[in-house]
Amino acid sequence: MRPKTVVRDLLPKPLFNFYHWFLAKLAAVFYGFPSKQMIVIGITGTLGKSTTVQFLGQMLEGLGQKVGWASTIGFKVGEKEWINDKKMTMLGRFQTQKLLRQMVAAGCRYAIIEVSSQGVGQFRHVGINFDVAVLTNLSPEHIEAHGGFENYKKTKGKFFAFVAKSRLKKINKQKIFKSFVVNIDNEHAPYFLGLIGGRKGKERIIKFGVERQTIKILSNGSDFVWRGLSVHINPFGLHNVYNAIAAAEVLRALNFSSAEVAGALSKIKFVSGRMEIINERQNFSLIVDFAYEPKSVLALYETVKILPHQKIIHVLGSCGGGRDAARRPLLGKLAAENADLIIVTNEDPYDDDPKKIIDEVAAGAIAAGKVEGKNLWRFLDRQEAITKAVFLAGPNDLVLITGKGSEPVMAVASGRLIPWDDRVAAREAIKQKNQTRKKQYDY
Repeated sequence: MRPKTVVRDLLPKPLFNFYHWFLAKLAAVFYGFPSKQMIVIGITGTLGKSTTVQFLGQMLEGLGQKVGWASTIGFKVGEKEWINDKKMTMLGRFQTQKLLRQMVAAGCRYAIIEVSSQGVGQFRHVGINFDVAVLTNLSPEHIEAHGGFENYKKTKGKFFAFVAKSRLKKINKQKIFKSFVVNIDNEHAPYFLGLIGGRKGKERIIKFGVERQTIKILSNGSDFVWRGLSVHINPFGLHNVYNAIAAAEVLRALNFSSAEVAGALSKIKFVSGRMEIINERQNFSLIVDFAYEPKSVLALYETVKILPHQKIIHVLGSCGGGRDAARRPLLGKLAAENADLIIVTNEDPYDDDPKKIIDEVAAGAIAAGKVEGKNLWRFLDRQEAITKAVFLAGPNDLVLITGKGSEPVMAVASGRLIPWDDRVAAREAIKQKNQTRKKQYDY
C-alpha cells in the first residue's frame, strides 16, 4: 500500500483535508511565494482546459511575452518545454511551487495553470495567488470521485471563490485586479458568476459566448467573428473556436487590444494529441485525440464529419481508477451510432480489471446494434487494436484513436506508469502495413 493511501485511511477526513491544506501552504512558504511575482491565470472546466492553456500560451508568446505553463499535456518555463508524464493535471504542491519559482527565475511575466477539480479538492491551488480565473464549460465528469455532479460543480466553484477572495498583488508597482472569464453559453455559468464579488466592483468580469451563425468549420481551420473582427484559426471544430475565444478574452482582460488579439489568434497552431493528424503518406486519414468522455467524443464526431472520408474506424476504451464507470457503455453506444467499425481496447485501467472495462464499453456498442467479429472487435493489447484499425482501413477511410492523445504513459495496476504513445503506435502500425503490402508485390 502506498504511503499516501495509508495516510488517507488513517486520518479522519477533516484532518486529511488539513494535511493537504498545510502542505500547500508549506510549499508556498518554502519556495517564497513565486506566484506573487507573476500574473497567474487559472483555467478550469470540464472540456478544453489543456487546449485553452496551449492556445493562450501560444498567443502570449506571439505577442512577445515570456510565459510558463502547466497542463495535462505538458510544462513550459520560458524557452524550455517538456511533456507531462505524471498522469496528473495538477502536480503536487511542492512540484507546482518549484515550477512557479523556475518561471520567475526564467523571467516569465505570465504563468498559466490548468486547474482540475481533484486538484482543488486536495487544496493544490492554495498558496498560488491567481489573477485570472477562466471557466471553459461544465458537464458531468469525475462523478464517482466527487460523489455526484453537484459536489463536482461545487469543487470547481471553490476555485472561483478562492480567486475572488485572494489578495490583490502589485507587480512593478502596478496593482493587478482580479479578472474572471466565463463561458455564458454553458448552463452552469450563473453559478460561477454568483461566486464572484467582494471588491466593490473592482473585479473584471468577462462573459463570452459564440455567435454560431458566424462560424464556418472548414477542413483547413475555422472562421468566425470575434468582437466584430473576422478571424481564421488553423485548428478546426466548434470546440476549438470556444477554446480560442476563451484565450482571446483572457488577453482582453490583460489589456491587449482587440487587433493584437485577433492577430495572435490567426497564428494558433494545433495542440499535440488534440485532433492530431498522423501523416505517414498512407492512403487513409488517421487522427489521434484525447477525447475520453461522451461529450468530447460526440464533439469529435461532429468535427470530423466535415473531413472527406469513406468509413470511420474508431479505436476507443475507457479508464479505470474509479473514474465514472457509468460512461463506459455510453461510449460504446456513441461509437456504434457514429462509426462504421469499432475496436475496443485498453486505455488506463489503473487497478481495475481492463477486460471488464473493455467488455462494458463493448456491451454499449452491441446494445446499439454492432456485431462482434463483423464491425466490432475487442483487444486487450492497445497496439494490436491500433494495428487492427490500420489494417482494416481502406483508401479514404478515417481512423480515430481516442482516449489518450499525446500522453506518454499508461496507468496500470499498483500505481505503475508504463511508456505508451498512441502516435508512435499508429506510426508503427502504418509501417507494418506498408511492409506487408510491399512483400505481397515482392516477386
